Amino acid sequence: MPNPGQELATIDFKSMLGGPLIAVVEAQAQAALSSVGFIKSVGFKQGASQDPQAADTGEPIYVTFKYPKEVAPFQPAKPAVAAVAQVGDPAYPKGMKPNPQAAPDAPANDGVTGHESGFPAYVAPVQAQAAVPAVPAQIQEMQLQVPILTMLPIPFIRIDETTVDFNAKINSVEYRQVDTNLKVDAALEAKAGWGWGSAKLNVSTSYQRSTTQGEKVERTYTMAVHIKAVQDEMPAGMEKVLGILEDAMRAQPASAPAPVKS
Repeated sequence: MPNPGQELATIDFKSMLGGPLIAVVEAQAQAALSSVGFIKSVGFKQGASQDPQAADTGEPIYVTFKYPKEVAPFQPAKPAVAAVAQVGDPAYPKGMKPNPQAAPDAPANDGVTGHESGFPAYVAPVQAQAAVPAVPAQIQEMQLQVPILTMLPIPFIRIDETTVDFNAKINSVEYRQVDTNLKVDAALEAKAGWGWGSAKLNVSTSYQRSTTQGEKVERTYTMAVHIKAVQDEMPAGMEKVLGILEDAMRAQPASAPAPVKS
């Protein structure tokens, strides 16, 4: 009868369990190379070298946007303003003096009501101003170039956890079976006459015995590999590259300013 312990000892666990771990390491390396290929093919133009494994790249790929920008706000119309005489002018009312208690922008009144100092109200000097028409807002079309790498999520896949489950089930059964078969056949013959008679009895017997024995072994092996992959943090070098590309973004005029049509 086989010993299950000895049979388990003959299993090559080094290859059985080490194989999935090696595959995980190779998958991590492939993921890193895929990230490099994504950055080179999507974010940069092809370099001078025709070797796909070369490290050199061309210029960054930019996405161009055009948008309207208000460069001068709308200025409403201003009505005409009549001139007001100043102190000492010939047109200044006689006997009218500035009220020291009144604010410089206080409106003029009859010169008596509401003032206890005895001075008339202050008349603020105002110069005549002509009417100013409304000025429409000025809109200019701007053009912005943005590196495409700053707009796309860059894949940085990292295998965070790997679990290998291995189950071995060995059922060993030793059996022995004995079969016995006994068979008896009998036949009776009789003859009779006047005063005498005879009888004949035939009996046949058979005995059979068979023995069956052997061993029955059932083996079941199952292995499950659980892998958890997550999006890793961006490497410091890639953050530096994206920072430089973001600083290079500039908006420039695409056309001359034009007034807004009402």
